[in-house]
Amino acid sequence: MTRGTVLEIRPAAMAANARRARELAPGASVYAMVKANAYGHGLALAANTFSPLVDGFGVALMEEAQALRDAGVTQPLLLLEGFFDRDELLAAAAQSVQLVLHSDWQLALLETTTLPADVRVWLKVDCGMHRLGFPVGQCASALKRLAALPQVQVAGVMSHFACADLQQDVMSARQLEQVQQLASGQGLPFSAANSAGLCRYPDSHGVLVRPGIMLYGGSPLAGHTVASLGLSVTQRLSAKLIAVNDVPAGESVGYGAAWTATRPSRIGVVAVGYGDGYPRHAPGITPVAVKGVRTTLAGRVSMDMLTIDVTDIPQARPGDEVELWGDTVSVDEVAAACGTISYALFCQITPRVRRVIAGGT
Repeated sequence: MTRGTVLEIRPAAMAANARRARELAPGASVYAMVKANAYGHGLALAANTFSPLVDGFGVALMEEAQALRDAGVTQPLLLLEGFFDRDELLAAAAQSVQLVLHSDWQLALLETTTLPADVRVWLKVDCGMHRLGFPVGQCASALKRLAALPQVQVAGVMSHFACADLQQDVMSARQLEQVQQLASGQGLPFSAANSAGLCRYPDSHGVLVRPGIMLYGGSPLAGHTVASLGLSVTQRLSAKLIAVNDVPAGESVGYGAAWTATRPSRIGVVAVGYGDGYPRHAPGITPVAVKGVRTTLAGRVSMDMLTIDVTDIPQARPGDEVELWGDTVSVDEVAAACGTISYALFCQITPRVRRVIAGGT
């Protein structure tokens, strides 16, 4: 507990972001995406935080749905990848979990299974992402087969945007038009909006929006900060300086001698590394902050440590706090420097990092 590597999680900020999602889509149901341990924030914590503010929850796996039910969550649950076999189908029906149906093999299994209870089903439509979903031309037939099943209630049609987060979005308008036309032609509601769609395209809201990253303080839109979207920072990763070393000009730092001092330098050693989930491939431009003053990495990230340039922070001393991301350095900045996304950074923090709940224990 003395190492000082801490992930602070802020339920109040998560709640504020859920309220923002509701504000942006006042006419739609809001299902909070809590898959992957609520994007690394904690499934139970997220469920408790969001329950008063949202209409339901989205999960990727039946195990996640079961964990929510075991924790006493009674709100609607949406199984985004649907069931993987007959046992999961039966379990989903027994636990009143809504299903996303994306493949003919799932439909065939549904047709040949007697369920313990009726189920609500969303038909997934492939409008160009080519990941999951029935091709548009096959949807009418699939919906007709679903309508023939007495234990199935068709909730609507669903799709997923491929490019809504990009500044130059060349696909979303076409995808939205296809799913809207299909829904209208079949007399069904639709759901399409993830965080990016919710923030960017009001016409995509439909009857149900599915915010994910925006709830956890990551920007869903390239070129937009969290603050510019009215969102709050929900987590802060910090660690301690455990050494500060003088390095002469021309000397290298770290594995592979990948960083060389171009001037007499002071190099801080921080007690966090890829063993804690910080990205090993983070380059030298990756920002950090020492007691609120920004600087950058110096050298490669190790398993348990990383090194930073504190030459221009003469007051830096062992024991000082270093923010890896949070209030001074945004997680989106770190992700951009590392060529990844905030989702990945949130999800890869390992259990050995101490979690602290702001306002709690």
